[in-house]
This record gives sequence, structure tokens and C-alpha cells, in this order.
Amino acid sequence: MKRLPLILFFFSVLTQAQTPKDKDSITQLDEVILLDALKKKNAAGIVPSEVISAKVFQNYSPVSMVNSLNQIPGVYVFSGALNTNRITMRGIGARTLFGTDKLRMYYNDIPVTDGSGFSSIEAFDLENLSQIEVIKGPKGTTYGANLGGALILNPKEALGRSTNFSNNLTAGSFGLLKNNLSFNHFDGKFRLGLQYGHMETDGYRQNSNFERDGFLLNASYQINAKDNISLLINHIDFTAQIPSSLGATAFAEDPQQATFTWRASQGFEANNYTLLGVNYSHRFTDKLENSTSIFYTYLDKDEARPFGILDEITKGFGFRTRFSGTFDFLEKQADFSFGAELFKDEYDWDEFRNLWEDNDGNGSLKGEQFARNKEFRSQWNAFGTLLFPFSDRFSAQLGLNLNKTDYDYRDLLNSGTENRSAERNFKAILLPSLNLEYVFSEDHQLYANVSRGFSNPTLEETLTPDGVINPDIAQETGVNYELGTNLYLDQKRFQLNLSIYQMNIQNLLVGERESEDRLVGKNAGKTRHRGLEIAMSYNWTISKNIQLSPFVNYTLTDHSFVEFIDEGDNFSGNPLTGVPEQRRTAGIQMRLFEHFYWNITHQHVGEIPLTNAADLYSDPFTVFNTRMGYLKKLSEHFTLGIDFGVNNVLDKVYAQSVLINTQGFGGREPRYFYPGDERNYYGGLKIGYSF
Repeated sequence: MKRLPLILFFFSVLTQAQTPKDKDSITQLDEVILLDALKKKNAAGIVPSEVISAKVFQNYSPVSMVNSLNQIPGVYVFSGALNTNRITMRGIGARTLFGTDKLRMYYNDIPVTDGSGFSSIEAFDLENLSQIEVIKGPKGTTYGANLGGALILNPKEALGRSTNFSNNLTAGSFGLLKNNLSFNHFDGKFRLGLQYGHMETDGYRQNSNFERDGFLLNASYQINAKDNISLLINHIDFTAQIPSSLGATAFAEDPQQATFTWRASQGFEANNYTLLGVNYSHRFTDKLENSTSIFYTYLDKDEARPFGILDEITKGFGFRTRFSGTFDFLEKQADFSFGAELFKDEYDWDEFRNLWEDNDGNGSLKGEQFARNKEFRSQWNAFGTLLFPFSDRFSAQLGLNLNKTDYDYRDLLNSGTENRSAERNFKAILLPSLNLEYVFSEDHQLYANVSRGFSNPTLEETLTPDGVINPDIAQETGVNYELGTNLYLDQKRFQLNLSIYQMNIQNLLVGERESEDRLVGKNAGKTRHRGLEIAMSYNWTISKNIQLSPFVNYTLTDHSFVEFIDEGDNFSGNPLTGVPEQRRTAGIQMRLFEHFYWNITHQHVGEIPLTNAADLYSDPFTVFNTRMGYLKKLSEHFTLGIDFGVNNVLDKVYAQSVLINTQGFGGREPRYFYPGDERNYYGGLKIGYSF
């Protein structure tokens, strides 16, 4: 394992400190303890979205962003390991076995979802992010209108005019070591952010070592009052062993064990990922401006599985342009935006036999090649919105998204009748949306939404059991209906966000596992997603030295198959697999004597149906976490911070992720469960210097 030289720790800093001349130059440490006021929304107009940033991040370990995302009502991340995450929004994506699809992810307004619809949060370090914005459902016209919604990640940058170094060092259970070294500068015209991060851990389970290095460059230059240019480079290189899922018996006997074949073959994946983006923005007039980005992504991935070794390279490129402005409407100012994004990628993958059984206990060994493939994928979106302020209280926003997706699959190994090359070009799909907002007062708003969305099938879902592209596979489509309110009481100390929704989905994509390494898809029916989401918080200042901020986030769902007949079995009316009926995240943040904080949170997840027949459920669980720290400005330039945290305080045995409709091959027990970590500890030391 690589170790960071300790000199990096002693000569680096954490905070972005205040300068007397800039009131907006808030120290990063103070922002973590006191504020969430620097949040900004990227979603245009009156599109409902939720933003989480420092105040939420501070509740949890800086190792991953899973717990922070799980604090949002309606969002749940199944996390089998640091490199095995599946994000679901309102039940969309819950039926995907591995990885995140059916939503769109952006990094600093650059699309980072690949051409087949998959997104990977593992490619980003939480400590490099300033905030995450979440749009639930297809109402975010400007961001793709996918059924699941959109995630928009924003990197950290200097706050106000300042120059500062920072270093966060975290160590903990299971051999955890994480270090984040940061430099941020802004002088009014030139903005520069540089971050380097290293993390390594042995993991809780067998065969679960993880090691990651990452580099982030985020720079921009204000050329003049109208023009700005920026550069973004994000690089992540990680290697992760894979313990895989467990059957019920193995999970009950020893959740720490890895699946035998994955342990014996020393299964792992290695990822080398780079994102490069350039943005140019120009203000034509006070009423019209444009922002245009071009970007390139590169992923080199190797994955050693017991049933085969996968080598893949994905190269993607594209552009995104967006015009926005205002015009006069009924003696008021109306807003508009329109633009397009094009994304193309080339996916090369080769598969080889894994001869681990013949390797004398030394793990995976590459054998004969049995597949060589290439796929060209392209997707473009054209979008536009119009926001009409009909009165001081009532506004309506119309949106329209047009999507076109094409797949071109090439079999480079077989020839003649054995060759499986084919194309699958989906028809252009039109996706309208309507958002309404009524403002009763500054402290009470009511909103409504009707929107149409879609999901593309993944590569595997487009193939038949014979490995040939299925020309009849169709995109999932659905209509979302939503009603919600934002309410503030007691001089804005109390905040309530409440929403109810129903989403009706047609052409449901169903993945059937033909073997341990083969998944095929088909359109098998309709589902109905209903839900209630509540987020409540209160900021209570008891005295100058004591501030309390309790919060409760709650999700209640009624997701079901409306029409689903599969291989002669009728599952209509059954609950949707992979979705808990109830979820709750609650906690309290305490600030004591100015420099000390203590946060306590808990997450409850209800039982989850694991089969279409609803004859097997996961057990519900409740997990408590806590984190406390002390932050002190030692001088005008230096700041010191220490913190300590405990995950799974009560040492609960639970499944942090589950698979659905899995099968046992070779007479083995079906493997449904990914165990969560046992009780574990971490501590951090933060020092900083600002000029």
C-alpha cells in the first residue's frame, strides 16, 4: 500500500479563512459548523430540487457520499462496497442489479453518465465537493428528463477573495487512511482549485481491500465583464477487491466472509478514470447569455471475476450548450433557456477465461479469450424552458426535452453466421413537463409538476439470450405527477418540505439472469410508483454557547406492479422488488461553546421485497452514527480541527445492499445480501493556513 509522506500533513491546511475586505469569504470550518447558506441551485427556474452540502456532509465520515445521499427523502443508495453502489430515486433503478442507471449525473454541469446510461459516484471524492443537487423524477428538463432524475455535483472552490492551503487526514478501523490536500485561490479574476486525495482501507469483509488516488483541477479566468473561461480535470485511479454477495445462510453465520469463489480467485476491479472539460461563457446582453462546454472522458477498467476476466476501455466526448435570458411578459420579467447536449462514446471490451482454479491458490489468471466486442453509443438531448410569472404569486414553467439514442454493436471475434454485430436505433422521444408554483408568502410556497420521462435499456438488456441485439426492446416511459410545499415557521427556524407523487411507468424493463455472467432484458409490464416525502428541521439557539438543530426525513412508498406477467407467472399487484416501504433518517446537530460540535444520526430502512412473487423480504434495520469535533482558529492565519466518529454505534448486523430475483447456480444458495460494516471508528486531524 502506498502511504502519503507525513510532511504533507504538517505543511498543509484546512480552512478557507475570512478576510476583512470580503464578507463572503467565510471560513470553510465555520461553514461546516454553522451554515448551509452558500448552497446554490443549478436547476433552472422553479424546478423543485434538494441541495445538500457541508452541513449534511459533516454528519458522516468523509470516506464516501452514500450516507449523505441517503439523508434525502426519496433517495436510497444500495452500497455493497466502496466500489459497488446503486443509486435509486423513488424506486427507479431499484431493479438494476449492479451500478446506477436510469438517472443523469453531471459534474460542474458536464454530463458524466456514459452512453449506456450508467453513472458512477465512485469516480468522485466527497471531500472535493461543495454540494450535491438532486432532482427527483423527470421534471429536470434541462438535465435529461430521465425517469430517476438527475444528480449535479459541484466541486469546491475558494470562498471570496482568498488564498489558502488545506489538509484533512482521517484514520480509522479496518486500516483506514484517507488524506485530502487542497489549495484554493481567488483574486477576483482568476480562480484556482487543486486537490489531491489518497485513501486506503483493508475493509470489513474478506477480500475487500480498497485503494484510491485522485486529482482535481478546477480553474477559471474572468476575461472581462462578459467572458469567462474555465478548465476542469478530474482523475481517479482505484483498485478494489470484491467480496461479492452472500446467501442467507452464509450471511447469518459470518457476514464478514467473502463468497468462496470471489475469495479464492481474489476477485477485484481496477479503474483509471479521467474527465477533462473546458467551458466558455459569454454574456451577449443583460437579457441573454450562453454557457458552452466541451468534454472528454476516459475509463480503463479491468475486472477479475471467477467466471471470466473483463478488460474494457470507454472513451467518450461531447458538448453541452445552454442559452438563458429574460424577456418582458405582462409587465413582468419572464425567463427562458434552451440548448442541447451531445454525448458519444466508444466502448471496447474483451473477455478471457479465469484459470484461478489452476493457479495454485494465487488468485486470478488470464486464460483464453472468448469475447471481443465494441459498441458505439450516441445520445443527444435538445431542451428548452419558458418561465411565465403570471402574477407576483403564481408562476408556470413549460419544458420540453427531445432525446435520441443509438447503439451500434460490433462482434470483433466471431465471423459468418456466428457474428452478432447489429444496430439498435431508438426513435426520437419527446418529453414535455409543466411546473407550477404559487407563493402564499415569503415563508410558504406550493408547487405542482407533471412531466414525462424515459429510461434507455442497458447494453445487456438489449441482448437476447443468444447475445444478439433484440430489435423489439423498447425504452421505458413514464409520467410523473407531483404536489409539494415548502413551509417556514417561527422566523424561519422551522422548515418543512413535503411532497406527494405518483409515477406511472410503461414498457417496464426486466433483467433476467440467464447465468452468473449473462443478464438479458425484456419489456414486461407496467408499474405504479406512489410516495410521500417529508423533510423537517429546526434551528434552536438556546444560548450563545448552545445551538441545536434536530431534523427528521421520512419516505413512505407504495410501489407496485400494475401489469406484470413473466414466463406465465402473474405478478400484477405485487409490491415492486428492491424498494423499502419506509425509510427514516433523523438526527440532531449540536454546536457547543463556539468551537465544539456533536452530531448524532440514525437511519431506518424497512423490509425490502427481494422477489417478484414477494415471498422473500430482507429484514428491516436501524443504524446509528455519531461524529464530534473541535475547531479552533489559532491565529489570523492558522486553524486547527480534530474530530472523532463512530459508525453503526450499536453494532447492528444488517444488509447494506441487496440483490433481487437472484438465482443459485450449480446447486448453490441464491446470494441476496451485501453485509454492512460492523461498529467502526475514525478520527480526523485538520490544519490550515490562509494568506
